[in-house]
Amino acid sequence: MKKWIPVIIILAVVLIAGAYLANLNNKLVPLDENVQQQWGNVESSYQRRADLIPNIVSTAQRYAEFEQETLTKVIEARSKATSVTIDPTNITPEKMAQFQEVQGGLTSALARLLAVFERYPDLKANENFKELINELERTENRINVERNRYNEVVNPYNVTVNKFPAKMFVGLIGFEEKPYYKAEEGSDEAPDVETLFNR
Repeated sequence: MKKWIPVIIILAVVLIAGAYLANLNNKLVPLDENVQQQWGNVESSYQRRADLIPNIVSTAQRYAEFEQETLTKVIEARSKATSVTIDPTNITPEKMAQFQEVQGGLTSALARLLAVFERYPDLKANENFKELINELERTENRINVERNRYNEVVNPYNVTVNKFPAKMFVGLIGFEEKPYYKAEEGSDEAPDVETLFNR
């Protein structure tokens, strides 16, 4: 009987460890799914913005042919922004930074476009253009809401991943900390309209 005691102890430890890992996995799977679903909502909002841009540019072109450089920059920024996607199962800080960089470039190009077209009263009076700009503003607000919600679902996931003893084992079952969506540097300062015109 004494020779079985070490085997029984080893089996007990293996069973307890297995049960712990199964329980940890079962906690993390729904949290991870929430993160992935919310990231899909973030991308969907950005896609909505990208879908609006061709209509805005098309409407604007009829009124300001000589602002072609500004329109071209918006189109190029949109192309870059739609070319960078993140697999929601593998969101890394590096990929998040790359995504934020191209989206920030598009935001900047759109800000310049809107600032430039303040100069064109006929365009500002165009009902179609006004509705497109209003829709763009609603979409920008939606993007902000979805980014905040993304951070809200990342928080409980990261808390669970980083708690002891889970932190020692999450890598074994394929989970790791997710990056938060962070504000761009300098986004806390209001943009200078003159700077927008001179870009």
